[in-house]
Amino acid sequence: MGIKTYNPYTPSRRNMTGSDFSEVTKSTPEKALLVSKKKTAGRNNQGKITVRHHGGGNRQKYRLIDFKRNKDGIPATVVGIEYDPNRTANIALICYADGEKAYILAPQGLTDGMKVMNGETAEIKPGNCLPLSKIPVGTLVHNIELLPGKGGQMVRSAGNSAQLMAKEGKYATLRLPSGEMRMVPIECRASIGVIGNGDHNLVNYGKAGRIRHMGIRPTVRGSVMNPNDHPHGGGEGKAPVGRPGPCTPWGKPALGYKTRKKKKASNKLIVRRRDGRAIK
Repeated sequence: MGIKTYNPYTPSRRNMTGSDFSEVTKSTPEKALLVSKKKTAGRNNQGKITVRHHGGGNRQKYRLIDFKRNKDGIPATVVGIEYDPNRTANIALICYADGEKAYILAPQGLTDGMKVMNGETAEIKPGNCLPLSKIPVGTLVHNIELLPGKGGQMVRSAGNSAQLMAKEGKYATLRLPSGEMRMVPIECRASIGVIGNGDHNLVNYGKAGRIRHMGIRPTVRGSVMNPNDHPHGGGEGKAPVGRPGPCTPWGKPALGYKTRKKKKASNKLIVRRRDGRAIK
């Protein structure tokens, strides 16, 4: 998918870019696979803001995505590639031979009329879903399960893929997009290929309004607030934070503070962290 530019007839248009949606072939979603999506604007049942910077935005319907891919042995035909407002990746509408329709994440190279299949007997080609035990070492995969049957949880955003590095005993070792090396049970499923819409991260929004359309409200820096509003606030002129490290508005450590529990059960499955160090 490419990037399109605009004529600079206003200042905000000058540097604005957008996706050309060249991969998208279907404009209207499948009604049976839509559910309503309620907005909270970051407020709880008392009307108090519990999540800052949420509010507004265009209305969206949620597309029900089949992350489990557990309909085995039945070929499906790709009906169309669609835009999904709820994720960076595009989605593909597929129709199984028995008439059932489903949405899946659209990998690069998947186009209308192609066949996809789930299960151990599926071919190694983009869009197919197999257990890791049946996928050759070195293959690029996405939509990876952490527990067999739970559905894909890792590597689901635009342009991403993980590489299957090794298979040994009950576990397969994957290199994730972050650089982390991690083991997952070998019976977990993964889809073949690299997720499409890889140019998504190159889009320049150009103006604040486009971020507001996504439901994101302005973020104000703590250093420009008063001391009663933020720990970084106050002082004459531009002042440092005045603390050992940066803080949240409620005085908790922020910006780089590690929050992962040292005794987390899955630590034993991480071979190498994304910063290159072995997990302890």
